Amino acid sequence: MSAVRFLHTSDWHVGRTFHGTDLLAEQDAVLTHLADLVAGEAVDVVLVAGDVYDRAVPSAEAVQTATRALRRLREAGARLVITSGNHDSAPRLGAFADFAAAGGLHLRTSVGRIGEPVLFEDAHGPVAVYGIPYLEPEPARHALGVPEAKGHNGVLGEAMRRVREDLAHREAATRSVVLAHAFVTGGQGAGSERTIAVGGVEQVGGEIFAGIDYVALGHLHGPQTLEPHLRYSGSPLAYSFSEAAQRKSVWLVDLDANGLAEVRRHELPVPRRLATLSGRLDDLLAAEEHASLVDCYLSVTLTDPVRPLEAMRRLKERFPHAVHLDWQPEDGRATAALHYAEAVRGRSDGEIARNFLGDCRGEPPNEREDALLRTALELAGRSES
Repeated sequence: MSAVRFLHTSDWHVGRTFHGTDLLAEQDAVLTHLADLVAGEAVDVVLVAGDVYDRAVPSAEAVQTATRALRRLREAGARLVITSGNHDSAPRLGAFADFAAAGGLHLRTSVGRIGEPVLFEDAHGPVAVYGIPYLEPEPARHALGVPEAKGHNGVLGEAMRRVREDLAHREAATRSVVLAHAFVTGGQGAGSERTIAVGGVEQVGGEIFAGIDYVALGHLHGPQTLEPHLRYSGSPLAYSFSEAAQRKSVWLVDLDANGLAEVRRHELPVPRRLATLSGRLDDLLAAEEHASLVDCYLSVTLTDPVRPLEAMRRLKERFPHAVHLDWQPEDGRATAALHYAEAVRGRSDGEIARNFLGDCRGEPPNEREDALLRTALELAGRSES
């Protein structure tokens, strides 16, 4: 290699569903694009900073999708360094790590290997890549042998001490890259991340990574730059409607003899767009201006004064990828959040049932429905007055 080039990605969350909808096809498509990018940009090393899977025990289909993606990246010419995130099972992800390394896949999922870099060589000398798996503070402080360490700052500080200790024993020309899965101060959450707060605190200061040429961060799903050498790639797909406006991307990172030379952002394709709609059901079903949203994942807020019957079924007839439905009457009515005891105090069973129906759809029962309620309560031996 004349000068090593990295591709920084993270938070694949393979196997995740979107409001109950399977995303494996979309994940497979965008990860295939990464392999094409590796080939087109002559990427030497792909960095995956945690959360390869969405669950600690992924489905067989999710494992097949991830394995296929890793194989394509390797066949495109890149070696890979992968760490585990808070969604991954570190032991499962790291299984057969020594055997995988022989094929160019370097898995860094154990505390014991934090100070053991993956070494690459280019025309300017060695590059040491350190993978720090997600460190759950309580078990990590014991595994790291620092029982006095407190919170994320404490355990990540010890991990970085080990990194610097190893670097100190290497030749002066050695450049350094660190992968870490953490919430670094200054980062902005997207709303689809699982909290990693401990005692109400989940953030760590960016200064903990001082002196490293490039830090590939994972955990936050929006691409962002905290400092030129300290970045989140974000997730390759949007995993909540709050991310609908985000342009998902990866970072192409070049090192030269002096360290970090250049970082370029590459935007990823969007297999299926996300969109939101609001209005009365009949209007949404008829309006021509919504024709462009037929192929989008949709979150719909209905504003009808009365909750429409079978609203989702009717929506899907026009918008087959509608996945989320809410009802907010346009007159601004809101149901007060009462404890159950307060809501039923002093009311008969009949009143409770009628009020429940009114609260759910914005309209009290009609005569036929009221008669059915009375009959049901009588058959149950309850008061219907």
